[in-house]
Amino acid sequence: MPRALAAGVATMQVTSDAGTSTAPAPGALRSMAVGAFWFSVMTTLAKLAGRTLPSSEVVMARAVFTLALGLWGVRGLARPFGTQTGLLVTRGLLGALALNCFFWSVTHLPLAEASVIQYTNPVFAAVFAMVLLKERVTRATLMAIGGAVIGTVLVANPPWLAGASSAPLPLHGVLIALTGAIASAAAYVTIRRIGPRERPQTVVLYLPLCTIPAMLPFLGDAAWRWPTPVEWALLVGISIATQLAQLAMTRGLQGASAARAT
Repeated sequence: MPRALAAGVATMQVTSDAGTSTAPAPGALRSMAVGAFWFSVMTTLAKLAGRTLPSSEVVMARAVFTLALGLWGVRGLARPFGTQTGLLVTRGLLGALALNCFFWSVTHLPLAEASVIQYTNPVFAAVFAMVLLKERVTRATLMAIGGAVIGTVLVANPPWLAGASSAPLPLHGVLIALTGAIASAAAYVTIRRIGPRERPQTVVLYLPLCTIPAMLPFLGDAAWRWPTPVEWALLVGISIATQLAQLAMTRGLQGASAARAT
């Protein structure tokens, strides 16, 4: 029985994106786990910053800081801006939309509910990967996705699950959070489509490159204000955590199928 179980696990590990036999690149899934950790740090800091700062200001500040980090990261590369411009811009725009929606949901919805909605993205990633990339999703991966979603709900323990009385979530808030999850999944699949031909630093650089122009119309918002020293520290922390998360996630997605990695 142990030998049969080991053989089954080995079979799951060598099922490739399109059904051929190839294992995830060494360290790919570990990189996704590291990315998930830094995304959790980012989420916590964004929740704290969002108590006093508009979400659009948080997104813009994060974009400016990560642009500086990104330009520093691609220094010395032969092709710092890559060769697949169309796909890289698409990934940047999808990431900008995803982060904008996510930061808004984190600051306007309870953290537990916002997290549960955001982490439905593996479901959408699996569907997009099957349709657009023809990746094969095994039964084991589907079970893992289901377990991940259920586990997220249990850990977040939203009031509706615990039986506590709570006001219903606003429909527009849920739709914004869901849009962020879908955009995240689409960005992940785009990274898979880009593949290892681009360096992770280059792929990540396009996120702030696309976010800053997208946020320019909001610069005249009267709600914007100069952050306090503590808020500056939070914004810097958000930027560093985001950069580390994006780099780790990109490495992971370049080495493993979208469904399995997410």
